[in-house]
Amino acid sequence: MNNSRKLVTILMADDDADDRMITREALEEAGLANDLHMVEDGEELMDYLHHRGKYSNGVSSPRPSLILLDLNMPKKDGREALREIKNHPDLRRIPVVVFTTSKAATDISSSYDLGVNSYMTKPTKFSSLVEAVKGLGKYWFEMVELPPKEL
Repeated sequence: MNNSRKLVTILMADDDADDRMITREALEEAGLANDLHMVEDGEELMDYLHHRGKYSNGVSSPRPSLILLDLNMPKKDGREALREIKNHPDLRRIPVVVFTTSKAATDISSSYDLGVNSYMTKPTKFSSLVEAVKGLGKYWFEMVELPPKEL
């Protein structure tokens, strides 16, 4: 990947500590973990995005360039969080990639109906995960034009 790429903030919402750890390692190997933040459920995700509670400091919880969202989480699942993000005028432009183990057609369809930008099934092999996040990074941070963080 291009080492001159600007700093990008990735926010990952996933309740599985092992998935968070292995995804962090894959993002590091792919050169994309330069500003990675993680939350454990949909409520924590919304607190981060709205700078509430422990995320009230905008410097330590910057607006993400991309959200990696698991669907099945406690408290508030990914579907509910996705609906809130895409219905909120200040958040809807943040690209959201569902990054989950589900291959269910209903999950894929409902995610796109709610406004997800991409849907990816998590690979089970680490080498495949690294390749997947490299592709994700190349697409979202080198090929497409993202809206500015602030208008």
